Amino acid sequence: MDVIIVDDEPLARERLQRLMGDSQDCRVVGMAANGAEALQLVQECDPDMVLLDIEMPATDGLTLANQLATLEDPPAVIFCTAHAQHALDAFGVNAVDYLLKPVRQEKLQAALNKARRLSRPQRLWLGDVPRPAQRAHISARSRGGVELIPLPQVYYFLADQKYVTVFHEGGETLIDDTLKELETQLGDGFVRVHRNALVPLTRIEALERDGSGQFLLRLSGTDLRPVVSRRHVATVRERLGER
Repeated sequence: MDVIIVDDEPLARERLQRLMGDSQDCRVVGMAANGAEALQLVQECDPDMVLLDIEMPATDGLTLANQLATLEDPPAVIFCTAHAQHALDAFGVNAVDYLLKPVRQEKLQAALNKARRLSRPQRLWLGDVPRPAQRAHISARSRGGVELIPLPQVYYFLADQKYVTVFHEGGETLIDDTLKELETQLGDGFVRVHRNALVPLTRIEALERDGSGQFLLRLSGTDLRPVVSRRHVATVRERLGER
């Protein structure tokens, strides 16, 4: 599992990083000192989990957890704090666990195990969900009225906070749909490759790695290369094998 550590105290971040070093299947992919940095890291790194302090300047941990919960594919949250009085509020934002500082290795490992059991079903919630009939077009508002983009012309969808851009043969268009709505409505012909990206399977020619080890998709008909996050690589490979 990929983990981000969020704490305004450098020594606290470093201690958690050392404790994480003893976990065989977890790696720290980023550390943040405040909520704004944390949100940016979540968008960039697409972590499975966030180890989160509560009392921080500007955006506190509870507020940040609520912001993360609004994401379409939120990471699990484990609070690591020196203050016991926030426990009820923490579980009110669906935290996996609530650890008091100084965090003990066995407590952290138990919380990681709990998050590990919960995160996979959350990522694989698709499959048994009934889906409506698949759409033939994507609609977007334009100055001239409504623009209809045929689905076969779509390269992929990319979310950026409140907006979704569809990249297609005619260019780039902002649409009102969310990725979650698109994923539900478009059916199994599309695959989520990142927290912020949805791609039609028929467009994917290959899953490749660049010089830095980052996974990218080669798509037919375009030089665009959507990024595939590590947590979605296995799903993408499985879906490509099903074609």
